[in-house]
Amino acid sequence: MSALIIDTSSWIAYFGDGRRADVIEDGLREGRVYLPPVVAAELTSGTLTKRKLTELMSFLEDLALCHTPLEHWLRVGSLRAKLRRAGETISTPDAHVAQCALDLGGELLSEDGVFRRIAGSAGLRLLAA
Repeated sequence: MSALIIDTSSWIAYFGDGRRADVIEDGLREGRVYLPPVVAAELTSGTLTKRKLTELMSFLEDLALCHTPLEHWLRVGSLRAKLRRAGETISTPDAHVAQCALDLGGELLSEDGVFRRIAGSAGLRLLAA
């Protein structure tokens, strides 16, 4: 089983209306869900009640964290440069999430179409809908 990296958009869908719950819950049960640090920051920056924020933070603390040493961030920059040469401009947070999946040899779950563009140029594996 490969690592499963879940983008902010899929977590929001999951917490909101349960979309892709089967995929996410299977990944959680199998212990293969990894959390990119920027996704944690994005999720906790929303307008949540203190109780909901505490619950979310407790949930996130139980996930495996994608380790992101300097070498990871250098690869993020290289990925952005490669994509820019191919005519695609992507944000650093999106490149970071994609690079986490690439570093782990895993699959990415996202509702965001930007990752389909990244996949075509960078060999990113997206989890099929």
